[in-house]
Amino acid sequence: MITSIRAFAAFAIGSVITVLCAGQLQAQNYPSRSVTIVVPSAPGGGTDTVARLIGDQLGKQLSESFVVDNRTGGGMNVGTAAAAKAAPDGHTLLMGLNGNMAVNPSLFAKLPYDPLADFTPVAMLAEYPFLVVVSNDLPVTSIKELIAYLKANAGKVNYASAGTGTGQHLAPELFKMVTGTDMSPVHYRGAQPAYQDVIAGRLPIFFDNMSTAMSLAKGGKVRALAITSKKRSALMPELPTVEEAGVPGYEYHTWFGLWAPKQTPPAIIEKLHAEVRKALADPTIQQRIAATAGEPSAMPLKDIDPFVKAEVVKWAEVVKRAGIKIE
Repeated sequence: MITSIRAFAAFAIGSVITVLCAGQLQAQNYPSRSVTIVVPSAPGGGTDTVARLIGDQLGKQLSESFVVDNRTGGGMNVGTAAAAKAAPDGHTLLMGLNGNMAVNPSLFAKLPYDPLADFTPVAMLAEYPFLVVVSNDLPVTSIKELIAYLKANAGKVNYASAGTGTGQHLAPELFKMVTGTDMSPVHYRGAQPAYQDVIAGRLPIFFDNMSTAMSLAKGGKVRALAITSKKRSALMPELPTVEEAGVPGYEYHTWFGLWAPKQTPPAIIEKLHAEVRKALADPTIQQRIAATAGEPSAMPLKDIDPFVKAEVVKWAEVVKRAGIKIE
């Protein structure tokens, strides 16, 4: 009996060692061909830009091409679902962000993937804050004044949105929830047509990416009240955060990261994570991210899944309270 137990234990240990060695060998030979980064949105947008920036740098570091594959449709569900079904060998990666990894689970009645069960995190890449901007003829110059104005005009104020479920829709809905104010979205097909009405004064409020909003605010087209991140930006250091301006706990930023299909060998994940950290430490990459009002992420690998779980819960509450739904 004892001999049998010892034999089984030896076999089990040997099997584990064999698996670990195989994983290490896979990592040593990785990548063995070009790597596809699935971007679940159209070329030219922020997700696509970050994917190409990091992909080009990883290609230089690993001497293999990292090719962006734009798979659009279904509110990012088409590309994300395709990446989930890819072979778990590290040669297909997904660009994940707030929308497809944290918001869509509560936004869509039926989702063809599970962001936590179907994917393994590789690395977070960068964070991009929003600015709260208002039209120049709105009689407010601070977040406190904006809150007072909204409360004095409850049910009468609209804000611009770049589309249902976008950051420009969710950021002000979160603001409403934590401040107890009321305003209604007017949806546009993108930020540019929304700005036309904000600049003209037809819509008074817009929460938008800092990279775009900053140039318009500095050019006097709109008035910036605050930044939505946890800390101020070196690009506009005079601008307070929403939290500093009187809204405790408020934070919004667009975050980007890389994920691999579940069951991708841990050794490959660890190698990729280390290479992404190396890429983000490159001065040229840091400068290019900073130039678009972003900040490289330093989130440890072990913290990514808990972060996404918390984000799913956070946005589920916002979506439910706002009554947002896409069938």
